[in-house]
Amino acid sequence: MLDVLYYPVSAVMWLWHTLFALVLGPSSGLAWALSVVFLVLTLRAALIKPFLVQIRSAREMRALAPQMAQLRKQYGDDRRKLAEETQKMQREHGVNPLGALVPALIQVPVFLALLHVLRYFNRPGLTFEQNAAIPNYVFAPDQVRSFLEARLFGAPLSAYVRMPQELLDSFGHHVDRIDVVAVAVPLMVLAAVATHFTARASLRHQASAVPLEEAAATGSTEMAMRFMRLTPWIFPAGVLLGGLVAAFPVAILLYWLTNNLWTLAQQHIVFRKLAAEETRRPAPTVVVDPEPTPEPAPALRPGAKPVAPRSGVARRPTNAASRTGGKAAAGRRTTTRRGAR
Repeated sequence: MLDVLYYPVSAVMWLWHTLFALVLGPSSGLAWALSVVFLVLTLRAALIKPFLVQIRSAREMRALAPQMAQLRKQYGDDRRKLAEETQKMQREHGVNPLGALVPALIQVPVFLALLHVLRYFNRPGLTFEQNAAIPNYVFAPDQVRSFLEARLFGAPLSAYVRMPQELLDSFGHHVDRIDVVAVAVPLMVLAAVATHFTARASLRHQASAVPLEEAAATGSTEMAMRFMRLTPWIFPAGVLLGGLVAAFPVAILLYWLTNNLWTLAQQHIVFRKLAAEETRRPAPTVVVDPEPTPEPAPALRPGAKPVAPRSGVARRPTNAASRTGGKAAAGRRTTTRRGAR
């Protein structure tokens, strides 16, 4: 699979080295170092759009977390139904969970392809003259010789801390290990620090969107939460181990440092822009129910007088009025009896 990337990676590196060699010289260590740096910049510039898709997809997924929790609660015993409903909801909201993997799926093969190309400049078991006579993918033999002779502060770009002395001697002339250590170790430390701040920034932006406690409530496991908290320390440790144990050459450490500096700056710019967009987004409109319209009065018959509506409950008569009304009623009853007689 990686075979198809060896030529494209070496071609981009060849292009940038050819441009910088016009100014700095073909055997300049700085020209070769800049070719690696601009290889990273070229790759990351091509991944800007997938990165934006990744960020927006991640935010949409976090926004759907309560609905996902409801689906797990509803279809927890039916995995097939849960998967169908989850995919249906993601399609309705335009969310692609695989979008977050695109940048990593591209960067990892490119990293491995660059590591392979760098190691093939100085093949084990061959002398300097033998290596200089063999092309390395798109690099002609004269450019291979140029790479082997180039030094970055006294260290070959494909040398690493634990490289055997016979390989160090095959770079054209004797190379002191201390020169390699003096360049590789500071690059390791700088790359580890950049990786630490990049992981911290990524974790901070994720926690600001959905706190880790809320992520646990929506189904994330406790182990995954602990791993997220440890990433600012695990990833830098991986850089240091890679430089000291896994034989990362100087150029790879330079690649790692440049990549993390780009990621740190890109995260700062993109998340700041997204935060500004959310601030400018208008608040949701609250719909207020209109006041009830009074019912129309019933139609009157011709010649009928309108009856005023009762404004309240009729009051009970006072004691004086009650007594007066009682006497008048008694008088009317007495007169009626006399008239009857």
